[in-house]
Amino acid sequence: MNFSDEDYQLIDLALREDIGSGDVTSQYFVGETDQASARIIVKERAIVAGADVAAEVFRRVDPVLRIEILQPNGATVAGGAAVIEIRGPARSILTAERVALNFLQRLSGIATLTHQFVEAAGATAAKILDTRKTTPGLRKFEKAAVVAGGGANHRFGLFDMVLVKDNHLLARNGLTRLSAAIERVQEERPGLRIEVEADNLDQVRALLEIKGVEVVLLDNMSASQMREAVAIGKGKVKFEASGGVSIRNVRQVAATGVDFVSIGALTHSARAIDFSLELTHVAA
Repeated sequence: MNFSDEDYQLIDLALREDIGSGDVTSQYFVGETDQASARIIVKERAIVAGADVAAEVFRRVDPVLRIEILQPNGATVAGGAAVIEIRGPARSILTAERVALNFLQRLSGIATLTHQFVEAAGATAAKILDTRKTTPGLRKFEKAAVVAGGGANHRFGLFDMVLVKDNHLLARNGLTRLSAAIERVQEERPGLRIEVEADNLDQVRALLEIKGVEVVLLDNMSASQMREAVAIGKGKVKFEASGGVSIRNVRQVAATGVDFVSIGALTHSARAIDFSLELTHVAA
């Protein structure tokens, strides 16, 4: 990952939150000149994500530390595998430990859950997408974790794609003003993808008649409704299925012929993966 100034600021914020005025435990119980080697170990089978972020945490604490990423983002690892190796001042390693592990466990959890959904979807053409249901401030990192797990990114934010949902339609008197608004977007913001939500098949049919709609979001529809929507709109627009998708039913949803399946749980409900840091050598 290429880190921006905002990414460094986020990492620094996490470090300030944890370190505060100083790591008093390491200050009093670890020698100032002690040198150490350490490894970050994964405790369970997982897909690695955030290894580069964790490595950057150590560098921000102490540029002298030498960090080697043993398992890159996207790697499948078994429990007991070493993911990152760190060498240098023992105090610095221990001070950075928790923040590095926090990023690694969270992002690897997202990558692992995404991979599970991709596998569960089976040999269909549907892409598994994330949503904007991310942890505030961590969106870039979390969306990168989705990609590491084999998924794809939906829009990053409100600025890079048009997604007209039911609340927007309600505010604009339904579909009556949609065509004019789409024309205005295409004139003033050419290149922006335009997606519109449909709650039923009548809305799907209406949207297929509106020029400029590129993707139709099928919201909480049954599998039979999604198959019918795909049948009547094939070749005209792409379809995204959303709402109520789980590991148990994602294959059924993907098999309806939709192009995308968006799943908020990838980022809002991923379980953290268990990692630990183990010092392997300490010398004064």
